[in-house]
Amino acid sequence: MGKLTIVAHIKAKADKIDLVKSELLKLINTTRAESGCINYNLHQDNSNPAHFLFYENWESRSLWQTHMNNKHLEDYMKATEGAVDEFVLNEMAEIDS
Repeated sequence: MGKLTIVAHIKAKADKIDLVKSELLKLINTTRAESGCINYNLHQDNSNPAHFLFYENWESRSLWQTHMNNKHLEDYMKATEGAVDEFVLNEMAEIDS
């Protein structure tokens, strides 16, 4: 299997938007420096500021799994415990290249 695309939707509790956003922002530089990371882009919905989306591309699923087991993600999970209403992650493959 080749390149892996990840689309992750994070929906913060209404009173925890700023906390979740600040913790998500902390992940960016560290993740972009990881082996296998092609891009790691955070988005925030214009009409629903509680809805965040990461669009990521990885050289392989195994390198993405290494990322998922890194300490900075564990730290994020601890910092945002109880602050996120919904988290949906999709592993996807590009089909038009």
